[in-house]
Amino acid sequence: MANSAIEHVVIGKIDGKDVDAYRITGGETTIEVMTYGAILTRVQRPDRNGKVDDIVLGYDDPASYVDNPGNAGAICGRFSNRINLGKFTLEGKEIQLPTNSGPHHLHGGLPGFGKRFWKAEPNPQDNSVTFHMHSPDGDQNYPGTVDVTATYRVDCMGSLELTMEATTDKATIINIIYHGYWNLAGHQSGSVEHQKLCILADRYTLVTPDKIPTGEIVPVEGTAFDFTTMHDIGDRIAEAWPDGGYDHNLCHAQYDGKMRLTAKALDPASGRSFELYSNQPGVQFYTANHFKGQPTKGKDGALYETYPGFALETQHYPDSPNHPDFPSVVLKPGEKYSNRMKFVFSRDLSN
Repeated sequence: MANSAIEHVVIGKIDGKDVDAYRITGGETTIEVMTYGAILTRVQRPDRNGKVDDIVLGYDDPASYVDNPGNAGAICGRFSNRINLGKFTLEGKEIQLPTNSGPHHLHGGLPGFGKRFWKAEPNPQDNSVTFHMHSPDGDQNYPGTVDVTATYRVDCMGSLELTMEATTDKATIINIIYHGYWNLAGHQSGSVEHQKLCILADRYTLVTPDKIPTGEIVPVEGTAFDFTTMHDIGDRIAEAWPDGGYDHNLCHAQYDGKMRLTAKALDPASGRSFELYSNQPGVQFYTANHFKGQPTKGKDGALYETYPGFALETQHYPDSPNHPDFPSVVLKPGEKYSNRMKFVFSRDLSN
């Protein structure tokens, strides 16, 4: 592939084990992904004046990803987001998962996929790296032996493609997500409240105070969750939750498993923007609220505080196994789970 390259480096250690990273360049985009958590640690993009900056939150030392709050940049699973009380029934059998978010199960348990080492397989011809995870039967009490891959690819135009796939040898549930935080002005630039966002979702899932879906799906119109037209993230952020901030699943008007435009994001100050395409029925919009209560030192000495980034986690709905009316998350032998994302980056060259 013209104007592309993959570089392999060792960037640190976790528990005495080397952490390998792969830097992939295509067009005007360079990313870095590491073997721990299959974490996307850096995305370098120019602004309208050509100044290059890193537009995802993260840490300089790989070991910081182990203990710091959140799952910055990680691939999370087996079942990401929340499962009420960690319980679900599959093929007539009730299964109890470990609880790690109060009384509920979150992002696959401890450790979920985002807190484990993956095996990397670079493909220079495709300008991609595929990360492999083997999850045995009974892992975190999930049924079935599951093999998972996460492939990061940067094309010659600088777009980032991420494909998360899984197969199983017995019926199980799957909801694998990319849990990255974006700040298009640069990861160190503070709050994203004045960056603009459009999410092509006309409904959202109502939740309890524990952020567990009630089962009701309601229109976004007239609420703080209406991003059907582009506007500042901070316009109604105080209304989204009692203590402010977004952490909600929005539902797309159309879902048939095909790639569709999911969201658009823009930082007017720098001119950086992207369009996100996905094949999932929902997207968790999260404004990294945990940093507000626990400010954390990030890359280059940056301090992540109030709303320092936003996540767009394309997914199936939270607690889907307990809601038969939600799109199914059951994966059976002979089937392949696939969560595909494509970020098409651009920059506004006008001043």
